[in-house]
Amino acid sequence: MKCLWFSVLFVLAYVMFSSAVPLLSEIEKTEDDWKFAETYLNRFYKLEDSLPGFAKKIRGYVSKNSLSDKIRKMQEFFGLKITGNLDAATKEIMEKPRCGVPDIGEYNHFPGNLKWKSNKITYRIVNYTPDISSVNVDTAIWKALKVWSDFTPLKFRRIYDGEADIMISFGAREHGDNYPFDGANGLLAHAFPPAAGMGGDTHFDEDETWTMGSNGYNLFLVAAHEFGHALGLAHSRDPGALMYPTYTYASMNEFRLSMDDVNGIQDLYGTSNEIHPNPRPTPPRTPEKCDPNLSFDAVAGLRGEMILFKDRFFWRKHPQLPEPELTLIKSFWPKIPAGIDAAYENLERDFLVVIKGNKYWSINGYEVMPGYPKYIYRFGLPRSIQKIDAAVHIGKTSKTLFFARDQYWSYDEIKRTMDEGYPRLIADDWPGIPQRVDAAFERHGYIYFFRGSVQYLFNIRRQRVLHADRINRWVGC
Repeated sequence: MKCLWFSVLFVLAYVMFSSAVPLLSEIEKTEDDWKFAETYLNRFYKLEDSLPGFAKKIRGYVSKNSLSDKIRKMQEFFGLKITGNLDAATKEIMEKPRCGVPDIGEYNHFPGNLKWKSNKITYRIVNYTPDISSVNVDTAIWKALKVWSDFTPLKFRRIYDGEADIMISFGAREHGDNYPFDGANGLLAHAFPPAAGMGGDTHFDEDETWTMGSNGYNLFLVAAHEFGHALGLAHSRDPGALMYPTYTYASMNEFRLSMDDVNGIQDLYGTSNEIHPNPRPTPPRTPEKCDPNLSFDAVAGLRGEMILFKDRFFWRKHPQLPEPELTLIKSFWPKIPAGIDAAYENLERDFLVVIKGNKYWSINGYEVMPGYPKYIYRFGLPRSIQKIDAAVHIGKTSKTLFFARDQYWSYDEIKRTMDEGYPRLIADDWPGIPQRVDAAFERHGYIYFFRGSVQYLFNIRRQRVLHADRINRWVGC
């Protein structure tokens, strides 16, 4: 048996979100914090490559300087401010669910650009999990492989006996490859890169609960990520990519491979040579914060932070952290759809409302409140309104303003009724701003209106626009 030099481990780390971003002291960290960071960096950034032997890696002394160097590398990979400190943003990333492959370069390949020499690849499902039916396992595996074959010349053929290129199995603890699993809620799966023998083989931890939905661990998503590694891809820096280190749920029907993933796999194997009768949708791209044409779908506060929505993402901007973090909506709120139209925070009642189409969801902290979605007509909006363009809550008056096309409404959050005399024209009451807006939020007596790539600072007391500016500055560009 050849030496196994690499494996990919899907790792679960519970993420606790009881408030916005827990602030850690920049001067003192508990010993548990440093041990946690050391373990993480050992696994993903090869902290102690120079120390021979497993025992030395466990017992050897690691200086804070060595830790800081690896923290800088991690911060660079995730686009955080490079400080070398175990700050709140860095520790929060460390706690997220993720794959265990070391973070080596964007959508790049394993060292040596490992790939299969033939575009015809066989796979075999050796055994099944009792958590879901064998039919569902077959479906999840087939669709996970199809994710990659849809964009390449790769052809996957299932065999039922003998040695396949990709051998797929479920096992617990020590399962025959010298890379034991660790029980429930730990390492979820691992795969080996393209090579003879065990190369490409993919193993799933039987101690986990495998599902086809959002509960437990979605077999399709984990398998699709692992097969990316089995085909030769490493991790991506793009938070919207399947090959990004952290795990985010999406259903098989909703899932779309990102442009970053497509670029990576096509760089290895080329483009598909099949002619499809119906043009395939363009793979989604991740928004670039310095794009001069950047616009926001919605903007709102959340317990001292700013949340700036764009497509299936939001930027999370905390006043005490220097860099905003781009995050998939589904990674925080799996039940919330992408493409939010409007959002606002009600500070008095401590909830965030997000609106899409004619439905809305109320969120308390990081939990979607039960009984949602509900229809926007509960606010008193007319049935002719199918979409809200922007919403903003005025804390001083406890009024929430809803903007749709060239009109707006005022909703009393205390009485929970729409104010009389509405709708009114935007042009009559908000001079200087466009007659249609994309997003809005209020702060210290000012409303920031967003339209396209421009923001307008409106003084409520003076009833006029003070100045206009590019919106990129909100995301650090």
